[in-house]
Amino acid sequence: MDLNFTAEELAFRAEIRQWVAENLPQDISHKVHNALRLSRDDMQRWARILGKKGWLGWGWPEAFGGPGWNAVQKHLFEEECALAGAPRVVPFGPVMVAPVIMAFGSPEQHKRFLPGIASGEVWWSQGYSEPGAGSDLAGLKTRAERRGDKYIVNGQKTWTTLGQYGEWIFCLVRTSTEGKPQTGISFLLIDMKSPGITVRPIVLLDGEPEVNEVFFDNVEVPAENLVGEENKGWTYAKHLLSHERTNIADVNRAKRELERLKRIAKAEGLMGQGRDDQRFRDQIALLEVDVVALEMMVLRVLSAEKSGKNSLDVAGLLKIRGSEIQQRYTELMMLAGGPLTRPFVHEAMEAGWQGDYVGSMQLAPLAGTYFNMRKTTIYGGSNEVQRNIVSSFVLGS
Repeated sequence: MDLNFTAEELAFRAEIRQWVAENLPQDISHKVHNALRLSRDDMQRWARILGKKGWLGWGWPEAFGGPGWNAVQKHLFEEECALAGAPRVVPFGPVMVAPVIMAFGSPEQHKRFLPGIASGEVWWSQGYSEPGAGSDLAGLKTRAERRGDKYIVNGQKTWTTLGQYGEWIFCLVRTSTEGKPQTGISFLLIDMKSPGITVRPIVLLDGEPEVNEVFFDNVEVPAENLVGEENKGWTYAKHLLSHERTNIADVNRAKRELERLKRIAKAEGLMGQGRDDQRFRDQIALLEVDVVALEMMVLRVLSAEKSGKNSLDVAGLLKIRGSEIQQRYTELMMLAGGPLTRPFVHEAMEAGWQGDYVGSMQLAPLAGTYFNMRKTTIYGGSNEVQRNIVSSFVLGS
């Protein structure tokens, strides 16, 4: 595999870099580079800027209003945004549900839902996991009963990321109990303003209500919001999960955070200026090798998608490695900061003083980030389950 970019690709990278530098708000970039809290407005402001340019759906084909970029161009776009300090695009709309609607939705659903996703105006949430159905997603119990031209939905979803901001939610629901559990699942698009929906935040170890419980109590959903065929939702879910697990790998954020780790290590006297801690430097070197290897895997998945091959098996491996790398760089940052890394006190950070006495803001949020990253090996399909899937693919079931 030739790892050198062509002249055309380098020119494309330069174009993206210049545009991001001119259009990314500096207050948002500052928050990202220093791991400060991003508000809903921060995230959606950047999404709308991308949407106005036609780049929020950067992975979309031209037929659906996307730029039609190839795998390398998409990778370069993601990398330049991450390195510049752009917020990670909330993936539920443009990266996850949009490809499902494109592939399996009706022409009417294309016209109705895709424009709001592409512009960044509509905030989507994901309704997959339930209290008794996380890694074993086929065990979900949220029920959708067809009554004439509508479904009546009852049940509960949990760990719904940023669900407190959601305007629409795509849900896996049970429409049949006959046969295997996977055969009775359907894919519904639900307006979160519908009567009967209750969202209850769950506060995590870092103090953020990042995830939520979502309750459905006799919620009426028009039958026209069913994507594809009834009881075929498991097929659509697998299509979506390949996009989710590729997104979880988040190699470009790993590259940005690797550089942040090096800055922290230098500031704390662990490397540079003749004060190297060789063991710590070795750990950074090992992490850097793994990040480069992860990047090659991401390019492989994107190339497979471009050629129409099913990349789900590789996406599972990406999820494993990417999530473990995220945990490793947060652990190394904590080790570098030592006792000065303390819990992320939001009020103090926003007042601008927490961290000043060490001469930098870089240590203050490390504990919160470390706590938050404990989840990465669980969500999107736990790594233990993903290893079983990968081994079954390699060795045969």
